[in-house]
Amino acid sequence: MRKFMFLFIAAILLATVAYATDSQIWGNMRLTNILEYGKENSLHLGPLFVKLQSQYFYKIFFGILIGVPFVFFLHYLIVGPKVFSHGGVKIYAFSAFKRIIHLFAVIAFVIIVPTGLMIVFGKYLGGGTIIEYARHLHGLATILFTISVIPMFLFWFKDMLPTSDDIKWMFILGGYLSKEIKEIPAGKFNAGQKMWFWVATLGGIVMIITGAFMYLQDFDYGIAKLFGISQIDLLRATAITHNVLAFVVMALFFTHIYMSLFAIKGAVHSIITGYKEEEEVKYLHSTWYKKLKKEKKI
Repeated sequence: MRKFMFLFIAAILLATVAYATDSQIWGNMRLTNILEYGKENSLHLGPLFVKLQSQYFYKIFFGILIGVPFVFFLHYLIVGPKVFSHGGVKIYAFSAFKRIIHLFAVIAFVIIVPTGLMIVFGKYLGGGTIIEYARHLHGLATILFTISVIPMFLFWFKDMLPTSDDIKWMFILGGYLSKEIKEIPAGKFNAGQKMWFWVATLGGIVMIITGAFMYLQDFDYGIAKLFGISQIDLLRATAITHNVLAFVVMALFFTHIYMSLFAIKGAVHSIITGYKEEEEVKYLHSTWYKKLKKEKKI
C-alpha cells in the first residue's frame, strides 16, 4: 500500500514538472508557428466554431450552472432526502486504496469545474491574470485526474457494466421522485452512478486529450498533417468536442454531488469510511443486498 502511494505521489510530482516545462516550451513555439495555421486543407469549421463560441456555449454553461442546482433545490423542498438508519450493520463497500483514488478524482473535479467555468466566462470576469491562473490551475488539476482515472476505471469497470436492473431503475428514476422508501432494483451501483462513471472516465479521457490539444497547440501540427487537415481546424474541432462533453460532465457532476451529499442522508460517508449502511443497501441496492445475503456476507 505504501509502495503504491509513493509511486502515485511521485507520478503527480513528475507530471506537474513536465506540465510546467512543456507549457513554456510550447508557448514559445506557438509564437513562431501561428502563421502556419490554415495553410493546409480545411474543414471550414470557422463559421460554426465562431457561432457556437460566441452565441451558444456560454449560454448553455450558464443554463446548466443555474438550472441543474435549481431543479435539485426544488426536489429537496418537495420530495426531500431519503433517510436511513445508521445504527445497523455496516457493509464494507470500498477499500482504502479505492477511496484514496476516488479522493484524488474528487479534488481534481472540484478544481476543474470552477476553473473551467472561469475560462468560459473570462471576459465577464475581467479576463487578465486571474483567468490565466485559472487556466493553469485547470491544467494542473487535469494532471491529477489523468493519474486517477485509469485506476478508477479498472477498479469499477466490471460493476459498471449494464444489467437489466438499469432499465427498471431508469423507468422509476431510482425512486427519487417519491417519498416512499421501497426496494429499488440495483446492484452495487445503480444506473445513475453507472452513467456518471462512463461519462467521467471515457468522456474524461476524451476531454484530457482535447484539452491537451488546446493547451499544447503546436503539438497538434503533426497530428493535423496526419489527418490531412489544417491545424486550426483540429484546434476548433477539439474545442467544440471539449465544450460539448463539458456540458454533460458538469450536469452529472452536480447530480453526483447532490445525490451523495443531500438526496441520501449520510451516503457520502461510504466513500470516506468504506462502509455503507445496511438499510440503505437493502432498499437502494436491493439486488446487491440479496446477493450478499445469499453469499452469507451479511
